[in-house]
Amino acid sequence: MLRFLRSGRNALLAAGLLLAGLLAFAATAAAGDALRPFILAPDGAGDPQTRLNDARNALEGAGFEVVGEHAPYPQARVLVVTSEALRQAAAASDSGAYAAAQRVAVTATDGGTELAFTNPRYMAAAYRLGDDLDGVASSMEAALGRARDFGSEEGKSVRDLNRYRYMIRMPRFDDPLTLATHSSHAAAVAAVEAGLAAGAGDTAQVYRIDIPGREQVLFGVALLGGEAADAHIMGNIDGRSPHHTPHLPYELLVDGDTVKALDARFRIAINFPDLSMMGSGSFMSIRSAPDAIAESLAAAANHAQ
Repeated sequence: MLRFLRSGRNALLAAGLLLAGLLAFAATAAAGDALRPFILAPDGAGDPQTRLNDARNALEGAGFEVVGEHAPYPQARVLVVTSEALRQAAAASDSGAYAAAQRVAVTATDGGTELAFTNPRYMAAAYRLGDDLDGVASSMEAALGRARDFGSEEGKSVRDLNRYRYMIRMPRFDDPLTLATHSSHAAAVAAVEAGLAAGAGDTAQVYRIDIPGREQVLFGVALLGGEAADAHIMGNIDGRSPHHTPHLPYELLVDGDTVKALDARFRIAINFPDLSMMGSGSFMSIRSAPDAIAESLAAAANHAQ
């Protein structure tokens, strides 16, 4: 009887250890699967302009095309790149155009210079692509290096990102803003180009990417004025290192005869998923920004030629 009880206790102990091991494995696997919006490159030598030039050369050497450069505020520079693989992946999804642009930023800090870039795997999930962009991500990491991913402490699963919204009643990816409708696709593209060239709504064009096989054109937009300004928004919510500078610039999408944009309550939140609602450096500190951004983009989208 004693032998039986000991055997039973040993079996229970073994089962407990097995369960603990399985739970630990599951937690590790879950952590490994978690995606974060940005990738920080290793520390590098050189001033910000040198690091930016080095990044440009490395990306072009890896087959990427630099389609635009943005200087949202004095301490930051952003390169925007695309590639045939990105354009094809974007074209395979009705709303995948937003992922055709990947962003690489250099930010000067008190401690040196940070080089960071968007995580294509995260963006693929957030923008619901059929392609996980793993090949694109690997190419960018090989060109620029990868120290660690950042932008969310716990990270997000693909499933979380597919259906992401900051909180209940906030917009998801498939709740874009419709800013203008024109007589044709060509008229819509011309109106946006004219609006950005004229600085309508305190905007400026950063880049243009045409999506193959679709009547879709993605424009990168610098937001320069008031509550919508890139500098205002990032100055309020991007106070910690590493910085989320690759969040910029914003986008306008011409889709057929319609001009659309992601709602700022989604577009900002997807790149700042850990941002608190209240307090210093929170969404409340930029509470006027979503409407201001929509107004600026609408001014560019509706510009009279």
